[in-house]
Amino acid sequence: MRAAWWAVLALASCRATASEGSHVPAASTTPTELVVRALASGEDGLIVRCGKLVTCDALDTIFTPGVIVVRNGKIEGVAERCNVPDGFAIYDFPDATVAPGLVDLHTHIHSGSFGDINDMVLPVNPEYRSSPTIVPGNRLIRRGLAGGVTTLFGIPGSGTSMAGFGVLYKSKLGSSYDDSVLADPGGLKVAEDSNPQRDAGDFGAGRGALSWLIQQVNDRAKGAIREGRYDPALENLKKVHTKELPILIHTAGSDGIVNTARMWRVNNDTRSTLSHGCFDAWKTSSAVIALGMTVNNGPRTIEWFSSREGRVVGICAEYLKNGAKNLSMNTDSPVVAEEELALQSAMSSRYGADDLTMLRALTIHPAIAFGIDGRVGSLESGKDADVVVWNGWPLDPRSRVELAVIDGSVEYDRARDGQIF
Repeated sequence: MRAAWWAVLALASCRATASEGSHVPAASTTPTELVVRALASGEDGLIVRCGKLVTCDALDTIFTPGVIVVRNGKIEGVAERCNVPDGFAIYDFPDATVAPGLVDLHTHIHSGSFGDINDMVLPVNPEYRSSPTIVPGNRLIRRGLAGGVTTLFGIPGSGTSMAGFGVLYKSKLGSSYDDSVLADPGGLKVAEDSNPQRDAGDFGAGRGALSWLIQQVNDRAKGAIREGRYDPALENLKKVHTKELPILIHTAGSDGIVNTARMWRVNNDTRSTLSHGCFDAWKTSSAVIALGMTVNNGPRTIEWFSSREGRVVGICAEYLKNGAKNLSMNTDSPVVAEEELALQSAMSSRYGADDLTMLRALTIHPAIAFGIDGRVGSLESGKDADVVVWNGWPLDPRSRVELAVIDGSVEYDRARDGQIF
């Protein structure tokens, strides 16, 4: 019965996203042409020509047709057309759509399994990092890449309230740790309800005690900042309170998300993003949004069992109605397979969210939330050349990835590597 239900949902999503319709702004009508200089000695470059190029920039610029020029791993320019000097590798996809590489801020596939840090002894572990567990280019990362995912935040689990610091990395294949990592540490992982509630009978069994534990370690870190005191266990947490590092917070429910926003935006002034935000959390989201909290929804994107609305509720649509800015999506992979990140937005679009907004929720919005939008999230000059070619609209579940480029290197080519996903 459940398989049949998912089949109905997927078919409905196909019908909704097969053509972008009125959700997507009209393409630019001004012909633009890039003048590209030849490659100098020691330089490398590629040019991708396509039927449509979606930049996800601040103006939502779309080129039809489109071309993107890459030199030495960076985007040199985007336009409708360009000259083609000798030496550039040329990729022609006249009927395809080019979009930025997808960004997932909540993942656990960096070790190739669920073998990330999930210590269950101490309730808060600000000294921990997921970096020792990362296996670049493992089989799960490879499948995610074949689904268009090029940047991931690999984080500890939610067994404790402050599980440690994650790593932002690229889904490069056959690369070293240094070549794939974007930032280590990339941010803090916190869990404020459900999973970390302790069964040992000690302090931390309820949400009130969990909140006390989290605030107590925050106060210790802020005290170390005031006193100029070095504390090895708190050095990264101090960077959270000086806004050098962001936070991703596992929290859900209409009660949980308000407490999260109050702690991390009022009691502690931080660069924080609420992750999950399901189980009727949208009903109190206006209060969270008013405090400036950004939301990273997933892996549940719709509600039907817990809803009392008499309908299937699209969670993202409700957040957007309440004014959410820089809304993003996650898979919590492998809870949802990494290669299905685009499907998370497709289903959200099917249930009421704007289609182009939901593409931005996979690209520029998570990049802005974590302060990496200067490098990834949109196709603009000077940014990392993380480029994905789809044979259709990216949020159509029937579309597949034809080519995935990271830092100017072709990491996945369906014609060369076969269809992995």
